[in-house]
Amino acid sequence: MQQADIETIVCPSCGALNRAPSDKLQEGARPKCGKCHEPMFKGSPVAAPSAASFDRFIGKGSLPVLVDFWAEWCGPCKMMAPMFARAAEALEPEVRLLKVDTEAVPEVAARYGIRSIPTLILFRGGREIARQPGAMDAAAIERWTRDAMAR
Repeated sequence: MQQADIETIVCPSCGALNRAPSDKLQEGARPKCGKCHEPMFKGSPVAAPSAASFDRFIGKGSLPVLVDFWAEWCGPCKMMAPMFARAAEALEPEVRLLKVDTEAVPEVAARYGIRSIPTLILFRGGREIARQPGAMDAAAIERWTRDAMAR
């Protein structure tokens, strides 16, 4: 009997690490956090208000993480925000979507050399695997993410 792959999922509400079978996530299960009992996937992006929270999602969770680097003053970022939220509905729980405000967490933006916003970066296993600058619609975000994960 083959053992199911286990994913480590960072709770977006309390930051606790949770484990869930990959096959259950692919079947559309919506697990709740074992610590705070909140849903671990809400069909919307999660804000990373600090470098520590960003590092926890990127480094501790086993799911791929798609990060939107944005700023409040950026017109294209504001236009893309609802598209990124719509992409979260389609990509979760296969991919965690995270938002990083480059003004609030400049050290993370500097670490990844963000020069233009919005910029999307896809991480897997704590490492950057793809990058895309510029605003996109929800379908393009989903397609780009799936294509990058297939490489």
